[in-house]
Amino acid sequence: MFSGIVERMATVVAIREDRQNKTFTLRSEIAGELKIDQSISHNGVCLTVESIEGDTYTVTAIYETLIKSNLGLLRVGDRVNIERSMRPDALLDGHIVQGHVDQTAVCRAVENADGSYYYTFEYEPKGDNVTVEKGSVAVNGVSLTVVNSREGSFQVAIIPYTHEHTNFRDITVGTVVNIEFDIIGKYIARLMKNYLPR
Repeated sequence: MFSGIVERMATVVAIREDRQNKTFTLRSEIAGELKIDQSISHNGVCLTVESIEGDTYTVTAIYETLIKSNLGLLRVGDRVNIERSMRPDALLDGHIVQGHVDQTAVCRAVENADGSYYYTFEYEPKGDNVTVEKGSVAVNGVSLTVVNSREGSFQVAIIPYTHEHTNFRDITVGTVVNIEFDIIGKYIARLMKNYLPR
């Protein structure tokens, strides 16, 4: 489990394809602190560390992960938001993020708000994937508050620190991002759909 508070950005330095899977080698200043079999969030996707060498490490995304996330679009040189799993004794600074991306969304607008930024994302409504005004959402693994929640779209407001220390600074109109909707919201939506009288 993660909190959506990004620790660092890692840079993709190599990609190897093996049948329908892709193994990524990433460079990060925290690579030496990682352990084999450790779970790390990459743009919001929980992946397992397979090997470590100097300041690089490798992880593999299987086909199911590649089709549900933006990891299949990664190229050498791309920056990825990373976060180690949350410790039981740690403060939950963000919100509960499982590292199970629900689907992707596309950036439709970026507005400079004279000190902050507004990003608008559109997604195809599926199942119990919903946002609510002032609710939580994880975009590329970043815990954010929803603004202007609509059917199939929402905005988030980004402070300068987040813009500078995550790959939000690389997101432009047309960029595909990973979305994990709030787990509590998904459970409530499912309960209302299945158990409340119509």
